[in-house]
Amino acid sequence: MKYLCLAYYDPAEFAAMPPADKKALVSQCPPKDAQLKATGQLRVSASLGEPAIRLQPRSGKTQKIDGPFTETKEVVGGFFIIDAANAEEAIKTASLHPAATLGEQASWRIDMHPIGFFEQYEGKPA
Repeated sequence: MKYLCLAYYDPAEFAAMPPADKKALVSQCPPKDAQLKATGQLRVSASLGEPAIRLQPRSGKTQKIDGPFTETKEVVGGFFIIDAANAEEAIKTASLHPAATLGEQASWRIDMHPIGFFEQYEGKPA
């Protein structure tokens, strides 16, 4: 089963960190990312840019709304997809991501969602 993992953070808390603390925190991310990649279960990983854009139907037309949209102060800063045999294995694997183990002072966290159907479109003819 595949799992979509959304990595959240609080931009205000991250920005308020002293530069030396921020640098120390961020320097710990590459080794964590390497551990996650070494599992062989990582399918895709990316950081997300701001601002987000929402498309939604309204009065029979597609309406564009600029984000962020979360009801809390956290925003999605990145995502990754892992392939795991079960939820326990997915949790173990996702726990290697920096957002699961570092950055408590910036409110880093991960939400995991099982993916019921997954189709990769890259490289397929249109």
